[in-house]
Amino acid sequence: MAIESPVKPNNPSQAKTFFEHKMQFTTGPVELERMMSQKQSIVVVDVREAEDYQKGHVPGAINLPKSKWSNPTGLDKNKQNILYCYSHVCHLAADAAVHLAQAGYPVMELEGGWAAWQEHDLPTTR
Repeated sequence: MAIESPVKPNNPSQAKTFFEHKMQFTTGPVELERMMSQKQSIVVVDVREAEDYQKGHVPGAINLPKSKWSNPTGLDKNKQNILYCYSHVCHLAADAAVHLAQAGYPVMELEGGWAAWQEHDLPTTR
C-alpha cells in the first residue's frame, strides 16, 4: 500500500521568482522557431556530438560539442546564445550554459532539446 503525502501549497512569492528566472533562461521550441523567423539577434548552438549534429539539427545552428567549449567559435557575447542537447533528460546544454556563462556569453537553454524540436515538427537541416 502506497503512503500518500499531502500536497502543500508552495510560497507564491518564491514561485513568482522561480518562474521569472525560468523564462529568462529557457525557451521552448516554438518560441525559438519564432525568434528565428523574426531574425532576432540570436545564435543557436547544438552541443551534441558532431556525428549527431550531422544527422540533423536546427537550421542555422552551429555545432559546439563539449570538446570545443574552451574555444567557443561562433558564439557571440553581444547576442543571446540558445543552447540545446538531446532531450529534456540531457544535462549537456545546462552544463554548457554554466561553462559559457562563466566565460561571459549570454545563454539560454532550449527546453526539451533536439527531441522537443522534432516532436513539434519544426524544420531540420542535415
